[in-house]
Amino acid sequence: MESAYLQIALNELRQWQSAMSKKPSFLNKTTKKVQGKINRIIPEKIHQVITKAIKEITRAVLLGAGFTTRSSRKEKSLEEIESRVHERINFYSSSAAAEGAVTGFGGFLLSLADFPLWLTLKMKMLFEIASIYGFDTKDYKERLYLLYIFQLVFSGQERRNEIYSIMENWEVEKEKLPDDMHQFDWRTFQLEYRDYIDLAKLLQMIPGVGAIAGALVNHKLTNKLGRNAMNAYRMRRSEFSNDKQLPPQRR
Repeated sequence: MESAYLQIALNELRQWQSAMSKKPSFLNKTTKKVQGKINRIIPEKIHQVITKAIKEITRAVLLGAGFTTRSSRKEKSLEEIESRVHERINFYSSSAAAEGAVTGFGGFLLSLADFPLWLTLKMKMLFEIASIYGFDTKDYKERLYLLYIFQLVFSGQERRNEIYSIMENWEVEKEKLPDDMHQFDWRTFQLEYRDYIDLAKLLQMIPGVGAIAGALVNHKLTNKLGRNAMNAYRMRRSEFSNDKQLPPQRR
């Protein structure tokens, strides 16, 4: 049974690796331009509120303030580990959907509150997933790895390629990373994040449809983040790194 599950997981990992390393499409590039125009339309005051929220929570992750990891149960097999991971992804996706519905129902002002609340939920989920896979998030560079996982989901394809290149050679690349949190490129992190979600989250500010949009967007993207985290940690586990049949990565 374990070998059958491992083969399924390997196939998922191969597909994910291919998606992470593919070149930006014409649509990707066009979307990026549209997002840039939208950013110029949104009032600067709103930009400042969102930027501050992302900035403070990002710092909290790097410093460990307010983030704790659940005690990890000792799952014996990969299937048991990933069953537990799926459970936590479902929990956080549902929580994010509920939070998005409430803030979306409240209109413009409560929609602004959604950004820090939702970001906090997503970060807590990543901490738990890391712990279940057996990685120690007390290690500063493991926390940086969480931020790289985050960027894989909430970035354009060009930036995604750059991040994935670092992550697939993590044991080497992590030695090059700064020990000072202020040297981390979190400005790019927050700008890519905002560009990725601005269009979807604008619907949440519209009276009448905001609650539905908030719930759907939060659920979908939180789930997507969790699935990406699974594959990001699969790359670092011996069950997968020892497999000689993984195809070479496309550039």
